[in-house]
Order: sequence, then structure tokens, then C-alpha cells
Amino acid sequence: MKQWLDLQKKNDCYFMVVDLHALTTPQNSIQLKQNIENAILDYLAIGIDPKKCTLFVQSQVVGHTELAWILGTLTPLGELERMTQFKEKSQQHKNSVNAGLFTYPILQAADILLYQADGVPVGKDQEQHIELARTLAHKFNLYYGLPTKDKELLKLLPKNSHMHAFDPPFKEPATILPKEGAKILSLNDPTKKMSKSLGADSYVAIFDKPEVIRKKIMSAVTDSGREIKFNAEEKPAISNLMTIYKLVCGMDYSKIESKFAGKGYGDFKKDLAEKIIEFLRPIQDKRLKLEKDKKKILSQTLELGRKKAQKKADKTMKLVRQVVGLPWTK
Repeated sequence: MKQWLDLQKKNDCYFMVVDLHALTTPQNSIQLKQNIENAILDYLAIGIDPKKCTLFVQSQVVGHTELAWILGTLTPLGELERMTQFKEKSQQHKNSVNAGLFTYPILQAADILLYQADGVPVGKDQEQHIELARTLAHKFNLYYGLPTKDKELLKLLPKNSHMHAFDPPFKEPATILPKEGAKILSLNDPTKKMSKSLGADSYVAIFDKPEVIRKKIMSAVTDSGREIKFNAEEKPAISNLMTIYKLVCGMDYSKIESKFAGKGYGDFKKDLAEKIIEFLRPIQDKRLKLEKDKKKILSQTLELGRKKAQKKADKTMKLVRQVVGLPWTK
């Protein structure tokens, strides 16, 4: 989320809690509602400013599911079948492999294209999904839109062609990956990315208590040997921990290596745990303050975000319906 804070300073950003996506795995309705509210407070705690950006809940804005359906009519099954995340999630949740999990990337594409995004800040694991969003935007534009200035090309179209003289409806969004930390690996399995699905010991949560963070870091898997040396291929476990150290301290790998020259993994992990605790402390303190006036903050933030997001979504859907041939009802 660090790159979100940098992006909101100079860009028109849209940040959403994707509660519809959450339904692809079994949910308790009461817990889901609490998770949605907590996610908004978490975003505010890390520094997302609703006055500088648009912060909202996905299901509160009309247009996401409608656009997903329209894009779904243009999406070949083969595109979805090759999605790595679907294959992984299917193995992790064998008892709940549903159609929503399969079509998840289409809804994600709709989330992006609905707001005419130029770029999407994600981790390495989402790169394939953003590429699909680009593919669907390009396909939709080719199928339904032609540049209005290309009059000679328009003359070549048969009278019953589905193509019309509209500017391309969608931008083709770029993937924005952080320069460092695009893929943080699991603490207990450096062959996999850090994820809640791998268990509580596999990740450090933003609001973990200091004693929990210390225990997780000290229990993190390390490589053979004891040298603190960055080598992602030969020493993936310690290299992953060094990447986390670099991200929370802003220190280059060479300086980290020099700092811990002659010391072992234990010394390094103790210091890393304290650096993470120090890095997260102001975020955790702000989160506690927000909790004291939770109801008012959520009400104001969600209504402001919903209105701003709906205005943009309506503009996009009006154009989409126009080029597809569906009536606009608003």
C-alpha cells in the first residue's frame, strides 16, 4: 500500500474495498460487514485521504456487475482457464470452487475499466489479471468502437456492421508495480507469496501486536548457513526478509549486509522485528483513534466515496450502453 500514498499525491485515485470479490469464498454475513468497515478504517489509518482520492465500497456503486457481464460476453473461456490465481485458489479451496472464483478476473477488469484507469498499482501476483483487463479493453474497443476521425475506414464497413463511429470507450490500463517488494514471500515458505491463506505464521499483519510480530519474524524460515547476504535464487528466505528490512528502513541491500557482517540470522531477525514494529506503530496508533469515532467516520467517508465513484461509473456505463446498443435508463 506504500505506493498508494505516493500515487494519491499527484493523481486522481480510486481505492475500493472489493466486497463482491470476497464472496467467492465462504463468508459469515456479520463478519463480512465488520471486515468491510474495518478495511475502510485500515485504509484511512495507513494514510489514504478521502479528500484527495475516491475511497468507496465496491458493492455500493451500481455498474461493476453490469459491466462485468458485458465484458464476460467477450471473454473466451481459454483466457480464464489459464489464470494462475484460479488454479491456486482451486487447490486451496477444493470444496468451494465456484463460478465466481472462475470469473473473478472479469469483475476485476470491470472494477478497473469502469473508472477509465490509466494504471493499476498491484503486486506481482496480480499482473496477469491486469493484462486480462487490458486485453478486454482492447477487444471491446475493436468490437464496438472506431475512431470518429477515420471516415475512410467507416466507408468500408457493411451497413449491418456491429461497429459504430465512436471513440474507443476504454483506456487500456498499465500495470504499476512497486520498484521493490512487488512480491513478498511467505515467512514459512519462501517458494510462495505471502498470503493469509497459508496460515497466520506466513505473514505480518499491519495491526499485529509487537509480541506477535516478534514471534512471527523469529520463527521465519531461513536458508542454510548464517551469512546475511542478498541472493534471491540461492538464499530466497533471508533475501525475502532483507527486502522487508529495506522497505521499512529505506536501506540498500549492501548497507544491510555491512550492518550485519559477522552476525547471524538471530541478530538480524531481532532487529528486523523491531524495525517492523517501529514502522507500523504510527499506523496502529491512528487506527485506535479512528475506532473511537468509528460510526461517524464510516458514514461520512462511505457516502462521500459512493457519490464520487457513482458519478464516474454512470458516465462510463452511459457510454458503454450507447455503443453496445442497450437503453440508458437514468
